[in-house]
Amino acid sequence: MTSIEKKISLSGINVSELLGPNDSNLKLIEDRFSSIITVRGETFTIKGVQQEIETIEKILKEMIYVLNTSNKLTTQDVQTILTLTLDGKEVVSQDDYEDVVLYTKNDVIKAKTPGQRNYIRIAAQNDICFAIGPAGTGKTYLAVAIAVAALKKGIVKKIILARPAVEAGESLGFLPGDFQEKIDPYLRPLYDALDEMMPSERLRGYIEKGIVEIVPLAYMRGRTLNNAYVILDEAQNATELQMKMFLTRLGANSKAIITGDITQIDLPSKTKSGLIQAKEILQGINGVGFVYFDKEDVVRHKLVKDIIDAYEKNNISKTNGG
Repeated sequence: MTSIEKKISLSGINVSELLGPNDSNLKLIEDRFSSIITVRGETFTIKGVQQEIETIEKILKEMIYVLNTSNKLTTQDVQTILTLTLDGKEVVSQDDYEDVVLYTKNDVIKAKTPGQRNYIRIAAQNDICFAIGPAGTGKTYLAVAIAVAALKKGIVKKIILARPAVEAGESLGFLPGDFQEKIDPYLRPLYDALDEMMPSERLRGYIEKGIVEIVPLAYMRGRTLNNAYVILDEAQNATELQMKMFLTRLGANSKAIITGDITQIDLPSKTKSGLIQAKEILQGINGVGFVYFDKEDVVRHKLVKDIIDAYEKNNISKTNGG
């Protein structure tokens, strides 16, 4: 096949950060391709066959995007970009860059629906963001991704994820194991999300050092959380007092995302959800944003939309006396 040459300008880019220490990022690319790559000043030159040049150019653009958005580019980032591209998985196009939240060890996390795009925007513009909607809309997953991205960029120094353990209630003592073993099932979805977004060893190290905390909501009492991204998941199961307690934990340079589904409240019938109260009284406060999802934002199995729709219709029929 005919060999051609392509020159790409690196003007305005921190070339040394892009290439990595001792050109380690560049060597990762060279090891995967037969093309000859040279970098002189602010010019990146690729000499090889057309298809390979196009692939390398796509990888380079991804690397530049990560560097520009997080101010650093790690070996893990480059390996992820290489793996995604060479496996033929969806690679973020130039038009989709603003939808990207995080490059993970396995994938690119980005907005998949208009509601999710709005979510990312509202979370960025406000110190406190409420995300309310049905299961499967990515509320929790994107919240964790947004927090991990902020930690990675150095915007915050720690992440705290909390959930009410409502189902445990008074029966918690009857469950087997110590307290941590009893409470783990209620926190497991948060562990799972984090585990998808960073190497397992790094996650364990962060947890051991207190950089990442995953705790029951009750553990938040009495704390002031500075330089942190704080997430309250399943917030529909927080009482009014618990919600006030959580929101008033926020300290300097901290942000919070509160997620919940007000159609799935597990509180006792006479106990009002703190999420519903917050929705009623915090609208219009500067720095507090609300995002509402519907079944069109569901990104799980295609049947989830139909299930949500069926329940909505059933509720309507009951209201109408059907």
